[in-house]
Amino acid sequence: MRVSVTDRCNYRCVYCMPENGVRLMDAAQILTYEEITKVIEIAAQLGISRIKLTGGEPLVRNGLPKLVGMIKKIEGIEQVTLTTNGYFLESYIDELADNGLDAVNISIDSPDPERYALITGGGDLGRVLKGMEAAVAKGMKVKINSVLFNDEDWKQMIFFAKDNTVDVRFIEVMPIGKGKEMSGISKEEVLAFMKREGICYSKDMSSHGNGPAEYVKAEGFLGSIGLITPIHKKFCAACNRIRLTASGKIKPCLCYAKTFDVRAPLRDNDMKTVRETIRKAILEKPEAHHFENITGVTEDRAMLEIGG
Repeated sequence: MRVSVTDRCNYRCVYCMPENGVRLMDAAQILTYEEITKVIEIAAQLGISRIKLTGGEPLVRNGLPKLVGMIKKIEGIEQVTLTTNGYFLESYIDELADNGLDAVNISIDSPDPERYALITGGGDLGRVLKGMEAAVAKGMKVKINSVLFNDEDWKQMIFFAKDNTVDVRFIEVMPIGKGKEMSGISKEEVLAFMKREGICYSKDMSSHGNGPAEYVKAEGFLGSIGLITPIHKKFCAACNRIRLTASGKIKPCLCYAKTFDVRAPLRDNDMKTVRETIRKAILEKPEAHHFENITGVTEDRAMLEIGG
């Protein structure tokens, strides 16, 4: 289960944040850490064992390491990981590690500081890389998420995996929010570029985590290359996740606007209904998305509103 803890973010990435921003939720609409923990306790009883915390940017919410520790204590939870832009990671890495964080995904769309700042609306790549290095030093599994939307950037990011002991995962642009206005790059284009550059690679069959990425290992590279292909190669049949939004909605699929509310019964202390709602959301998970046909996409919110 991907759990969004906030719709706030300190970045304004070009493929995520609309130019005019988004209308942020009132604090009362957002689940407290105690409420999030209760939902996860029930989800764990239904068989969910792995949690990924996300946002917005999760580390802009005060006390996030505390939430990690709360979730780690839940019976049945095997793993808690974090998706972040990395800006605050170095500052919190000790607390996160002390509370049992297992792994971290960091969004980096360009290894060039100027390009990175342009893409993120002023982000500091040097600070993010210090956070990445701090996580590696703590022994955490680190993955880099990079969106395939500009040749200049993803081609350079391939070589980031050559020099760093982290997996670099390329994600196709999905027609969500600003992504509807962008054209994407396919897995085949990435692999064709690697061949043209004389990079010898083979399929990497080792386990890299819980997600749908297909990995290749290139000769002489410290890290592996992962490819997540929701557009050009659907993996819906193997999709194993649901989402909990910051406002307490269970979202079975990114493509569709349909959600299942657990906040109302949770605040009425009706845990039976919370359990039934989570179960219903899982059982009614759509057979497949329709990102390849934009007319079938009913979700019109930005990614940071959903839980990126």
